[in-house]
Amino acid sequence: MSISTYKTSFFILSFLMVLAACTPTQELQERTLSEKQVRFVDQLQPFDATRYEMADKMLGRNLIGLVHRNNVRAEWVSESVFWYEVNGRDGLEYYLVNAENRLKTPLFDSERLASVVNEHIGSDNGHHMRPDFPGISRISLSETASTMRFYYNNQKWELDLQTYELAMLEEPFPAERPRNSLLSPDGKYAAFIKENNLWVRNMITAENTQLSHDGSYRFGYATDSQGWTNSDRPILKWSENGHMISTYQLDERTVEEMHMLRTADGRPELISWPYALSGDEHVPMHHRVVFDVENEIKLRLQTEPYHQRTSNCCGLTRGNVWADNQFIDSNRKLAYVSTSRDYKEAVLKIADLSDGSVREIFTYRDEIFIETNLNSRGIPNWRVLYERGEFIWFSRESDWGHLYMHSLEDGSRLHSITEGEWNVSDILKIDTAKERIWFSAAGMDQDRDPYQEYIYSIKFDGSGLRLHTPDEGHHTVVMSPDATFFVNSFSSFTEPQKVVLRDTYGQEIMMLEETDISDLKEAGWSFPVPFTAKARDGETDIYGLMFKPVDFDPNKSYPIINSIYPGPQIGSVGTRGFATTRRGQAQALAELGFIVVQIDALGTPMRSRSFHTAYYGDMSDNGLPDQIAAMQQLAERHSFIDIDRAGMYGHSGGGFATAAAMFNYPDFFKVGVAGAGNMDNRGYTFYWGEKFQGPFTRFEDGTDSFTNQALQLQVEGLRGHLLLSYGTLDNNVHPNTTLQVINELIAQNKDFDLIVMPNRNHGYANESYKLRRTWDYFVRHLHNLEPPKEYEFR
Repeated sequence: MSISTYKTSFFILSFLMVLAACTPTQELQERTLSEKQVRFVDQLQPFDATRYEMADKMLGRNLIGLVHRNNVRAEWVSESVFWYEVNGRDGLEYYLVNAENRLKTPLFDSERLASVVNEHIGSDNGHHMRPDFPGISRISLSETASTMRFYYNNQKWELDLQTYELAMLEEPFPAERPRNSLLSPDGKYAAFIKENNLWVRNMITAENTQLSHDGSYRFGYATDSQGWTNSDRPILKWSENGHMISTYQLDERTVEEMHMLRTADGRPELISWPYALSGDEHVPMHHRVVFDVENEIKLRLQTEPYHQRTSNCCGLTRGNVWADNQFIDSNRKLAYVSTSRDYKEAVLKIADLSDGSVREIFTYRDEIFIETNLNSRGIPNWRVLYERGEFIWFSRESDWGHLYMHSLEDGSRLHSITEGEWNVSDILKIDTAKERIWFSAAGMDQDRDPYQEYIYSIKFDGSGLRLHTPDEGHHTVVMSPDATFFVNSFSSFTEPQKVVLRDTYGQEIMMLEETDISDLKEAGWSFPVPFTAKARDGETDIYGLMFKPVDFDPNKSYPIINSIYPGPQIGSVGTRGFATTRRGQAQALAELGFIVVQIDALGTPMRSRSFHTAYYGDMSDNGLPDQIAAMQQLAERHSFIDIDRAGMYGHSGGGFATAAAMFNYPDFFKVGVAGAGNMDNRGYTFYWGEKFQGPFTRFEDGTDSFTNQALQLQVEGLRGHLLLSYGTLDNNVHPNTTLQVINELIAQNKDFDLIVMPNRNHGYANESYKLRRTWDYFVRHLHNLEPPKEYEFR
């Protein structure tokens, strides 16, 4: 035997001896290692790229144009006549409706209109009107509906709808409108800010008038600087006659700044602006002023500066109008509401505009927080009825949001107007002659979705409650001037919009439009599935939506992903009406082989006060115990849900909730994608935290009243896969709070993933790159498959 053969034989013999000496434990360890290796190989198996293509098709931006006859804009021209436009398959269509005669006709003959317009403008200027796509805008009709005014080719026209005689009109307000200006109701004036002062431009003469003269840096007039949002547009309220302006001088001279860096070649650019945080000593303050535009008079109200607050969430404006203001007594007085810094007190005041004196009428307190409208950015539900010596006030003192009548003399309660275990949503119309209020409300019918809004009216004394929209669904209306007729649009999660004409008793007079979703269905789109579950207490009903892939197979097993927005100003689900796409592109994500759910948990609005305020004082709760309870119940009902493969994702408040879920419920949530989260509300705008977490208080042990919600103090629980992201120019939720979480994750040696979006503000969630990386993350970690490399969206 050669030396080499001997060595080989000895090696083989030694190997066999070692193998024979292996204990069962060693064999098990090696077998386990082998199984892990197999699973690792499985993870590298490619994911079906065609599923990305289907998901791409389901993105909201790719569904535009696949739904027809769902966007109806109606405008009444008399008590019984209105016109409307609707998005037809081939463009906008226009109709005239006589409600009394139940007659619907085309508003105009598009062939004749195109003919007279083209004849008038000639064919040499390149603006040839097409009959199938007239391209007109800003339509208005005379009261008799005999003439129509419109804009075409940047010119105003008037058309006789009987003879089709066409005339070119001179602009009533020919002056160029200043940038970022707000027009008076009659269009005569445009208010704008210049060098910290408020100006108006006469839109007839183009003359500019400076209304204030003492505005200065960080102490300007009508300034839109709210920390989390800002713009160059003034914040103000015009009187109806366009002669008066209610606004403020904003004092933020001592407010501390927030800073960001804009990425650039060479040195980055520093961006700084006032941004008050919870607990700050110095915060923005309003000094109220009223301007008489016609007489160029500035009147400073005789009241102390008050906090930059509105009596309901969120922000100072509703549309372009400063909320909590009402001109009364033929514009000789101003009614307004000032809200305390902690949102626990709101005071109704009336200012005499002859001398600036102010009288306090009524003080309302809620020991948690005040809401005068439960819809985010809804118009506060208070109204002064000056001629009657009364005012209407919204309160949740019964645990539900209702209207109450008060005396304007001393603020005393006269009586309730509405009552019951349901919520008034919006005051729509008040008729003092008929002593009737029209309003939207949710939850009155106990057998229907408590979030669906219906239209009602009621007498001032609380009698004569009337339902105007009986069909099941989520309703909006455009009322005739005397509320005799309603153009009513309604839909649900599973029923597209219908638009009908109703009389005041809710009877359907005629069908106007039915939504056409044939193109949408042909593209493969499917309806979400509504469901009900029980909250953490096992008793309270909570509501949600389930999204399935279009090729759903009940015999397969699917991971479940929660698309979350925790509130407190809105919930995850959003509108109760028909929508092609929803928060987080949920249907698109489902096409990747997931069950996606959206659930409105405790802490979201439109239910009782106790439901809405459930986690006041600990925002990191986020309703997560309710989310988990609902997901577990769904898994018990449906064998196709694999509850052991659960994920969550969200943006902004949803990013905050997702990170909290990954840190505090690691046994349940395995994968999370958290974007732009306010991870510690001590580093977010003071109005948010001080309202929903509570007043900032420091304790003797070095902690404070916000410590329990600071997620950088909760990262030790992370065991799953977490993808964080932020925009470097996010002036709403500053990236600093995410960086605090990142710093602590590093300190605790935790694995995580990160996407930094340079020069992006808060709204990057639907950018293609962010969407693709989110999809990849869930595919890789919940399907254990490798996503297609760098998929490009169409």
